[in-house]
Amino acid sequence: MRPRFSQNSAPGIIRAMMGIEEYLSGCGIEERLLELVRLRASQINGCAYCIDMHWKILRSLGENEQRLYGLGTWEESPYYSERERAALAWTEAVTNIRDSRAPDEVYEDVHKQFSSEAELANLTLAVAGINAFNRLAIASRAPAGTYQPTKAHKEAKSA
Repeated sequence: MRPRFSQNSAPGIIRAMMGIEEYLSGCGIEERLLELVRLRASQINGCAYCIDMHWKILRSLGENEQRLYGLGTWEESPYYSERERAALAWTEAVTNIRDSRAPDEVYEDVHKQFSSEAELANLTLAVAGINAFNRLAIASRAPAGTYQPTKAHKEAKSA
């Protein structure tokens, strides 16, 4: 598949999206959890580029293969914390917003784990952000397989 357009076509878009990512990196939600959310939304949306990227980032952060392989069936897998489960359920509800309308019962569960309004708003922004990235990557036909984790991700793993 040939790319339709590159990120260089409109660099302001990437700068704007990276502004969201920069904000989220300092919002207080654990980096691994944010990356799990990004990977799960990318799986739902079928974004090969983002799946490749976030899988590699998670591995560079020390995430184990079992949890990565089980992410598509997180509800049946025993190796996710209650906080992760709540975030993943919220990710699915917000990603599938047309079908789910973000049900009250999912909100109540996520609100127990993300108790402040700011924390829940930040989690929701992370889901919205990756959904936007997925749509840009899919629409542009960004080629998967070339992403390499940054030095910062590798340093976080060794810290």
